[in-house]
Amino acid sequence: MANLHFELVTPEKLVRSEDVFMVVVPGTEGDFGVLAKHAPVMSTIRDADLVIYATEGGTPETITVQGGFAEVNEAGLTVLAEAVS
Repeated sequence: MANLHFELVTPEKLVRSEDVFMVVVPGTEGDFGVLAKHAPVMSTIRDADLVIYATEGGTPETITVQGGFAEVNEAGLTVLAEAVS
């Protein structure tokens, strides 16, 4: 399966830019998983954990994000977070 290009950005810096298997985004209307070739979508995000799967079936990594937006387009997934911890 193709990889998803994922970028996590804050106002201060580019936190992550890599190809991954899947990311679960904490949308304000509920969590949603993004795989390669996902339909285009934009969503606000809530303060919660972003879950990153580097490989299919791999152990997930979590990054806590605070507010912001997520955009899925033909280039991949970009999360613009107010802050990360």
